[in-house]
Parts: sequence; C-alpha cells; structure tokens
Amino acid sequence: MSQDTEHKNNSQSDTIVDKRLMTDADNRECSAKDGLADNENDRRNISNSNSATLGSIDTTETLKDEDFSEEISQQDRETIKKVANDDNMSQAKSYASILVEQVMDAKETFERSLGSLFTSAFTAGLEIGISFFMILSAFALLSGVLPSHYALVLASLLYPIGFIVVVIGQSLLFTEQTSLLSLPVLNGIEPLTKLLRLWGIVIAGNIVGGCLFAALMVGLGLNMQLFSASDIDAYAEHILGFRWWVIFGSAILAGWMMGMTAWLVTSARDTLSRIVLVSLITGSIGFLGLHHSIVGNIEIFSALLYGNTVSFWRYLLFLAVVLIGNTIGGVVFVAVLKNRTFLFEIRKVKEQTAETKTKIDDSRL
Repeated sequence: MSQDTEHKNNSQSDTIVDKRLMTDADNRECSAKDGLADNENDRRNISNSNSATLGSIDTTETLKDEDFSEEISQQDRETIKKVANDDNMSQAKSYASILVEQVMDAKETFERSLGSLFTSAFTAGLEIGISFFMILSAFALLSGVLPSHYALVLASLLYPIGFIVVVIGQSLLFTEQTSLLSLPVLNGIEPLTKLLRLWGIVIAGNIVGGCLFAALMVGLGLNMQLFSASDIDAYAEHILGFRWWVIFGSAILAGWMMGMTAWLVTSARDTLSRIVLVSLITGSIGFLGLHHSIVGNIEIFSALLYGNTVSFWRYLLFLAVVLIGNTIGGVVFVAVLKNRTFLFEIRKVKEQTAETKTKIDDSRL
C-alpha cells in the first residue's frame, strides 16, 4: 500500500497528524535539496518516520501488543491504535483516545499490589469525609436562620470539596473507579474474578477510611460545637427518609453521574478543567440529594455512632442498596455503553480500510 493511500486511510479513521511533527518535518525539508522542498510525499515520509522516534503526547505511544488480550488479532490491534491516535493539543481528545486511556489506567490499577490498593482506597475514604464535615457544619449554621430544607440545599453546595481532593489526588474511590476498572474485563484483558477482588479491596478501604473519619473527625466537630447530635440525626433522616427502591434508583443515577465524571476528567487536558468538571457533576449530586455509597457511609455511620435514630441493621441495609445501585449506574450506563460505541467505531474503520484495499487491488488489475 502506498504512503498516499495510507494517509487517506488514517484520515478516514479521524487520525490527526501532530502539528509539531509536521513543523519538524518542514524544517528538515528546508535543509534538503531545493528540488525536494515542495514534495508532499517526502514530507509525509519524514513525518511518519519521526513519529516512531520523537517523544510526543500521543495517547497510544505506550500502547503495546502485550496490552491487548491474546484473542485480539494483530489487525484489530493496529486498528485500535489508529482510531485512538490523539496527539493534537489544539483539539479535544477523541472518543477512542479517552476510552483507551481509561483502559490503560485501569490495567495499571490491576497490576498494583494489594497493600497499595487498600492504602489508596483508605485514603480516599478519609478524604471524601471532608465533604460531609463541611456540609454538616454549614447545615448547623444555616438551620438557625433558614428553614431546614433551604439550609440542606445551600449546605449541599459544599459537596464537591472532598471529591476534588480525591480525584485530583488520584486516590481510589469506588464510584469514581467503578466504570474505569470494568473496562479491561469488558475488553477481555482481565478476568471478572480479578475485578471483583479489586472492587472488594477498594470498597473495604473506602468504608474503613470513612468510618474512621466519622469516629474521629465528626466526634471532633461535636466537641468543637460546629454541629450537634440532632443535626447529625436530621441529616441522616434526609438521606434515609425514602423507600428502598427510591434510594436504589437514586444510587443508580448517582453511579451514572460519577462514571461520567471519570470519563470527563479523562477528556480534560489540564487540572483546572478537571476541577470545574468534578465540581459541576458532584455538586449536582449533592444538590439533588442523590445517594452516593461512600459519602453515604460516613453520613449514616456518623448517625449510628453519635445520633439516636439509626440502627446497625438500617445502616447495613442502606449501604448494600446504595453500593449495588452505584455499581449498576457506573458499569451499565457508562462502561458498557461507551465500550460498545468504541467497538462500533472500530468496526467502521475496519470496513472502510477493507473497502479502500479492495479499490486499490481492483485498480492494479
């Protein structure tokens, strides 16, 4: 296949040539013979040869054959690399580039030691508690001058604080990582049993960290008179005061939105954009009063320890329902649908490549 034809195929799969590499190629051409200065094919050859050696920001630069499942053919691997190519900083990341980056990050998480996973998840459980601590303090302050309902809504605007700390600090939070960690399994790279074990470690770390935060920091807040036991009970009833199927549906929506947070954070190219995205989505979760398993664990466990309305059985039932709902929302509505869209895109590129190859073979006859 000629270099010109290969360029057309790459164009059909929405692959964009890095402008910096093109500039480098142009500079090298200027030093060549005058007769080659306007030769488009030579410039393409130089750009293609440099792309394999120069350090670039290409998302798939570290994507190697061993990163794929053995069941994936070599042709499919090359197609995925083409579709996921994304090295133009002036434009938004491509759909495929985001998904491939998430798969690679998830694969790295699978390779981490159990101690590293639990410690990171434990840290996230502690950090996410900052949201509840701030919300509860604001609620106690506002409830003295506003009706309880308005005080809850205004206090919920502080909901993103803990999530910003967790996401930007790259700690392992179950709901934010649910869809991310399932992608290698959906693509046949990792087994389901390994995913379930990983989820178990992350959930355990988040819950233990959250319970420790509730025991220490919420107790500290009580002694500092930032809020009272009645404030803790009132907020817990705000979370628990629904039928189980309502909580379950709310948890699915919250899991969906957290999965979208992971997707959008990956699409962002700078930290400021990521902070804005996390703030908007998690702020919406807090404003709507949706049920998040890890934050909810701290909210209800605090009421179990220091309040008078929550029993241990009620706490466990709530945690189980919300965990299942968050998982469904993150995996089904984000990972599965996004992955299916990516597979359809790969199929389209393969069909276009096959059609082009057929036309070339016919033209040579």
